[in-house]
Amino acid sequence: MTVEIKLSGSQMSGLSTTSERSASLAMWRGTLHRCPKCGQGQLYNRYLKVVDSCTECGQELHHHRADDAPPYFTIFVVGHIILAGVLALEQAYAPEAWVHAVIWIPATLVMSLAMLPRIKGALVGLQWAMRMHGFDEDSNRPV
Repeated sequence: MTVEIKLSGSQMSGLSTTSERSASLAMWRGTLHRCPKCGQGQLYNRYLKVVDSCTECGQELHHHRADDAPPYFTIFVVGHIILAGVLALEQAYAPEAWVHAVIWIPATLVMSLAMLPRIKGALVGLQWAMRMHGFDEDSNRPV
């Protein structure tokens, strides 16, 4: 059984004709600190400060809402990696506590600082791809 829907011209004007956005590509571009739309412009002008708009394609990026998600995801990922390393080292060699501190405190700091902007970029890319928080050009709603 097939259902056929016929729309008049006035009904068609209300439908969105925007193209599909690849979430995986946008997230990858964000991970590389690039604009999720064009992949050319820089995403950040400082460590975690997202640019207001892309210098290459003009895409406005100021209205993203990454907020607290990047630190939570960073803690989740880094915590699992560090915990696995601590347990493996302890099982294999059982070193003194100071050895663990010398290895894992700097490793945690370096991994966290390296992953945080990448995770934030991926989340901004995901928001852009899903047209969240003002990234939908067809939306008439105020931001």
